[in-house]
Amino acid sequence: MPAWAEPVPATLFFVHFISLVTVSDSDYAFAARFATRLAAIQARIDTACRRVGRDPAGVALLPVSKTFGVDLIRAAASCGLRRFGENRMQEVREKAPLLADCAIDWVVIGHLQTNKAKDAAALAAEVQSLDRLDLAQALDRRLRPAGRVLDVLVQVKTSDEPSKFGLDGDDLPAFLRALAADHPSLRVRGLMTLAVNSDDEQAVRACFRRLRELRDAARAGGLVAAAWRTEGDQGGLDRLSMGMSGDFELAIEEGSTEVRIGSALFGARDYPAA
Repeated sequence: MPAWAEPVPATLFFVHFISLVTVSDSDYAFAARFATRLAAIQARIDTACRRVGRDPAGVALLPVSKTFGVDLIRAAASCGLRRFGENRMQEVREKAPLLADCAIDWVVIGHLQTNKAKDAAALAAEVQSLDRLDLAQALDRRLRPAGRVLDVLVQVKTSDEPSKFGLDGDDLPAFLRALAADHPSLRVRGLMTLAVNSDDEQAVRACFRRLRELRDAARAGGLVAAAWRTEGDQGGLDRLSMGMSGDFELAIEEGSTEVRIGSALFGARDYPAA
């Protein structure tokens, strides 16, 4: 397991947090809640893995900090968490300089417009929502002059919901070929999806299963470029980012290697008025 994905005992997190910073009463209360939630989520990840005979070390937790302030993110980072998921580049631009001392890797998980490619190339450690060639071209064009290679995941749409973004699964082979041929600054590490928003467990599972099957087919079809491989890969496109606060256990049972957890860790979001 990468160092950033290793779970930290809640008690260690809490002691470490209050020893590093001077906290207000509200920050202190948040730190305690976060520590408890982190331990509970990790325990649920472990249990879900063991139900299907998987090693819990094979599933990473990505805290999703969208809409949450820098003080709360700093508290979370104090437990050793270094990767944080954000939906909007505007939030990354605002938060990154205020949290520069935390050495955070910002992961873009929301729909990314091409006019934000410059910011993503400069600030993001990873983009998990690559779903079209014009975005790939915009990112590659910004990355090449800096000699930088950016890890990306291809977002695939596995439900019929019009509100969700992502590449059609049938278009994945051609998309991977195009990325391999013309976008040397992008290293495709795996696939990402959002399952259907439904109480039907089988419908949710079907979305996750579809992503895993698409990955397996890409491997079998020889669509994994050599440049995308890293030490320890099991066959390329190893990473399957799927599962959020409400469905991550199902995702793990269907093969997820990374779950994106927001409200179950940070608490309910207070979305600004439109």
